[in-house]
Amino acid sequence: MNLLNLPYPSRRMPTVARHGVVATSQPLAALAGVEILKAGGNAVDAAIATAAMLTVVEPTSNGIGGDAFALVWDGRQLHGLNGSGRAPAALTIDVVRAAGHDSVPARGWIPVTIPGAPRAWRDLSERFGRLDLARVLAPSIATAEEGFAVTPLVAQAWERAYRIQATLVGPEFAPWFDTFARGSRVPAPGDVWCLPYHARTLKRIAQTGSEDFYQGEIARQIAAFAARTGGFITVDDLAAHSSTWVEPISTSYRGYDVWEIPPNGQGLAALLALNILEGFGLHTLERESVEAYHLQVEAMKLAFADASRYIGDPEHVDVPIHGLLSKAYAAERRGMIGDTAGTYAAGDPPRGGTVYLCTADADGMMVSYIQSNYQGFGSGIVIPETGIALQNRGACFRLDPAHPNALAPRKRPYHTIIPAFLTREGKAIGPFGVMGGFMQPQGHVQMVLNTIDWSLNPQASLDAPRWQVTSGKEVLLESGVPSTIVEGLARRGHQVKIAAEYASFGRGQIIWQREAWLGSRDDGGSLIAGSDMRADGLAIGY
Repeated sequence: MNLLNLPYPSRRMPTVARHGVVATSQPLAALAGVEILKAGGNAVDAAIATAAMLTVVEPTSNGIGGDAFALVWDGRQLHGLNGSGRAPAALTIDVVRAAGHDSVPARGWIPVTIPGAPRAWRDLSERFGRLDLARVLAPSIATAEEGFAVTPLVAQAWERAYRIQATLVGPEFAPWFDTFARGSRVPAPGDVWCLPYHARTLKRIAQTGSEDFYQGEIARQIAAFAARTGGFITVDDLAAHSSTWVEPISTSYRGYDVWEIPPNGQGLAALLALNILEGFGLHTLERESVEAYHLQVEAMKLAFADASRYIGDPEHVDVPIHGLLSKAYAAERRGMIGDTAGTYAAGDPPRGGTVYLCTADADGMMVSYIQSNYQGFGSGIVIPETGIALQNRGACFRLDPAHPNALAPRKRPYHTIIPAFLTREGKAIGPFGVMGGFMQPQGHVQMVLNTIDWSLNPQASLDAPRWQVTSGKEVLLESGVPSTIVEGLARRGHQVKIAAEYASFGRGQIIWQREAWLGSRDDGGSLIAGSDMRADGLAIGY
C-alpha cells in the first residue's frame, strides 16, 4: 500500500495527522470537530460537534429533525448505536391508503417518523463523551447565530430544494420558507446565512440533554403544529422515543473484518455483496477491467434482492442475519453469476439526503457516524420558529402488510443511512462511509475493494470512479469510468448509463490508523484520511 498511489485525475494527497482527524462534507463542520478535540474532547465529542454543525451549515442534507447511527471504537471493541425514529402510533397502512396513496409519499406528514438525532447525541455523550453537551454544541450554536458563508455545492442543493418546495401546497409547508428562503430567496455560494431559530433549539437541546426535544417545550411545539396541520406525531410519540445500543454485524473479507449496523439499516447489503465477491479473487484482476466491474455489479444486485426482501425492524420481525451472512449461502448466490447481466430474486437463506463524518483521537477512539433527513430537507415540513426540518424517512416503508418492512405504529423503517468500520485481527483500521440513499452499501463495497484488493490510500479510494446499481439490468457509471468498461459492460447485457453529477454516487469519508492499515504490529502512529471530492468538505487533523 502506497500513500503516493494516486492513479486518478484529482491527484489529491490524503490527510496525515498525529493527534486527531475529522473528515466530513463541509469545512466548518470539520473545523468544529477539531476545535473540540483541541479543547480536550475525544472522538465522540468531536463527532457530536461535527454532526450538530452539519445541521447548521449543510441543512440541505440533514437536520435536527433527522435520524443518526454510529459505530464507536473505544480502543478495544466496537459499539453500535441505532438512533432511528419510529412511526407515530396513529399512522397505519389503512390511514395511508384512505388518504389515496398506493405507496408512502415523499412529502408531507405521512412519511414523518420521530427524529432520532438529538437523543443519539445525548446517548453518545453520556456513554463515551469527555466534555459536557453544552460545550460540544457551542460551535454550532455560535455559527447558527452569527451566520456562515454557504459553500458552493450546498447552495446548489438549496436551490434544487427551493424548486421542489415551491410546488408543495398546504399550511404545513409554509414555515420552511421563513427559515430557509427568507425574502423568497435562497443563498447563493458565498452568501452569509443566519439560522437564529436553529440556534435557539440547539441551546435547549444542550441545556436539557435533549429532554426538552422529547418531553418539554419543543415536544409540545412539534405536536401542536402536527395537530393544527394534519400531522400524526403526538407528545406521547416523542416521549416514547429511545435510541438502541446494538451489536454491530460483520463479515470477513480476505483477512479483514468489515462492520455495519444491523437492520433496520441496510448495511447488511454491503456485507452480502462482499461475501459473494470474496470467492472471485478480485485482487487478481485490474480494477479498471470489464470483469471486475461486471462481478461487482452482479454481486450487488444479488445483495439488494435479499436486503429488499428481508430487512425490517428487528423489534417487529425476525431478520435472518446469520443465515444471510453464512459463507455457504454466499457460495450458493455466487454460483448464479454468469458472464452476462442478470436479474435476481431473493434467496432462501438458512434461518438462525445524508451527511457522513468520521473522527479519531490520539487515544485510539474512532467514530463512524451518519445523520440524515433522507431526501434533502426531508418531508418539507419545518416546525415554526425552531429550525427543525422533519425527515421523510417513513417513505421507505412498504404498504404490503405481509412484508417485513410494512408500515406499522411505533415501527422503524428500512433505513438507508449506514456507518461502517474496518478491523483486522482485532485491531482498528478505522471508520469509513459513503452517504447517498441506496448508493451507500454500494459505496461501502467499493471502498473495501479499493482498500484491500487494489491497495488505494483513503483519498485515492474516494476519488476513484464509481458504479451504481439502480434497477433491473441498469447500471450507472461515473464519467471517469474508461470507455472500454462502458462498451464491455454493454456487450455483456448491462444497460449502461453515464451520470456526470457527483451527487449521484455518494460522498464519502475515510480515516485509517496507519500502522494497522499497512499491516504493522506496532500500535499508535499516525492517521491517514481522505474526504470526497464530490462534496465541499475536507479531512483535517493536527
